[in-house]
Amino acid sequence: MRNFLKLRKNRTYDYSPRYYKGEGNPYKIEHKLDKFRSTAHSQRGLKNKFSSAVDDLKTEGDKNLKIRFLVIVAVLILLFLYIIDFDLSIFLTP
Repeated sequence: MRNFLKLRKNRTYDYSPRYYKGEGNPYKIEHKLDKFRSTAHSQRGLKNKFSSAVDDLKTEGDKNLKIRFLVIVAVLILLFLYIIDFDLSIFLTP
């Protein structure tokens, strides 16, 4: 009856990752691009986060990226219209 009331202890394992070199925490998950973001390491508080996000929006990005994005979207729209066999003559007839 005494053994019934005693709880078993969980087993513990001494686990170390195979390729761990001993620098930092091996279980810490960090995004690859966090070190380049200005909002990733900002101060706490909603106001500080919002102001840093607005500052990021004010900085102008790569202009070629915007043009490239618009060209890709236009090509995809034209490809979609070609696949569904869209006819532009419905807009030209009075």
